[in-house]
Amino acid sequence: MKTIFFSFLFFGSLFSAQNGFSNQDILPSINLWVKIPDGPGPGGEMIISPKGSLTNISTPKLIIHQPANPNGIAVLVISGGGYAHIESGSEGYPASEWLKSLGITAFELQYRLPEEGWATRSVPFQDAQRALRIIRKNAGKYKIDPDKIGILGFSAGGHLAGYISSTFDTAYYPSQDDIDLISAKPNFTAMIYPVVSMLPPNNTTHSFKSLLGKNSDIKDQIRLSVEKQVNAQTPITFLAQSEDDPISPVENSILMYQALKDHKVPAELHLFQSGGHGWGMGKKGTNTGEWTDLFLKWLKVNGIYNGSK
Repeated sequence: MKTIFFSFLFFGSLFSAQNGFSNQDILPSINLWVKIPDGPGPGGEMIISPKGSLTNISTPKLIIHQPANPNGIAVLVISGGGYAHIESGSEGYPASEWLKSLGITAFELQYRLPEEGWATRSVPFQDAQRALRIIRKNAGKYKIDPDKIGILGFSAGGHLAGYISSTFDTAYYPSQDDIDLISAKPNFTAMIYPVVSMLPPNNTTHSFKSLLGKNSDIKDQIRLSVEKQVNAQTPITFLAQSEDDPISPVENSILMYQALKDHKVPAELHLFQSGGHGWGMGKKGTNTGEWTDLFLKWLKVNGIYNGSK
């Protein structure tokens, strides 16, 4: 077996003081690959904006938000950004810290972006699939129940979460080691203001541009539409979105919910009257912040979470 490489990432510079993050945070990380497939990629160091948006992802990895007393649940957390950048500062990092506060081990995914010099636009799918396998491989190390590993995504990260949940058996990369013999199927999926469909009239997102480019055909649009990939093996799914979302129309969540019901997959959909897009843990002046409590209640209903919050 080849070695999984562990490193440490200084995260303090990611976040401004207004976001309430300590500038002393040092979190452990796991590199996803022995040899990164479909290179060469962008090269150089990752670029971090003042608000914690990430680009130039040359070395995809998992950032580990490990609770002091893990309860056995793990979640792969995926920020959005239209597959053009990764909104860690407003989505993945705060969501991971919230999960950590509940005893849930959160693995925040820094995934490769399709337009940063890789040989295929499927690199985010490769990274998410490999990440789920690594988490399950290391279940004992992190005191995780291998049957309680979920995936949570925002916006484009919601697309990635939903897509990999329904296509977990697809081989997105050549096997590298025994990790790739492990199941990449999540036990539950959460999609927050997700991009779902690549078909008209919902094909106006930046995710569409990043994954499909200007000259895509209908076959590829269907192939990358999450609602068209849902099947009876898709994990139980939680959805939350605002009805006034100007970036990813609310019809995305509705299409996803209907596809899940058509295949008899247990699902729950919450639509908020207002809030727009990109609200992360919730937008002030709206009730979008209620999604966290609703998500926890849904996990309880499904026998996954037994905490008091």
